[in-house]
Amino acid sequence: MEIPFVVVIILFCLGMYAILFHKNLIKIAIGFAIVESTLILLFILVSYKPGGTAPILDKGYDTVVDPIPQALALTSIVIGGSVTAVMLALVIKLYKRYGTLNIDEIRKLRG
Repeated sequence: MEIPFVVVIILFCLGMYAILFHKNLIKIAIGFAIVESTLILLFILVSYKPGGTAPILDKGYDTVVDPIPQALALTSIVIGGSVTAVMLALVIKLYKRYGTLNIDEIRKLRG
């Protein structure tokens, strides 16, 4: 297994740990951002070929790089940025309403 894929696995696990085991909403939002960035990195790693070039109109290349995962990565960056912005806006609204970012305390205050 190559080192970049090991790094992707470690970052993904770190992000999932933050999402599943932290009670602070900011830390959860950071975990989502880490998972999103990890998936983008995975798209780029899958599409990379050493010595590959872009498939542009000339058929004299031996190795070409598939542009579809790169396009998906760009789309994922835009969507992820929007989702993160909405998530942080909701965190701000929750903080203004309840005065805390702890999920357990918000649940107690709601009930």
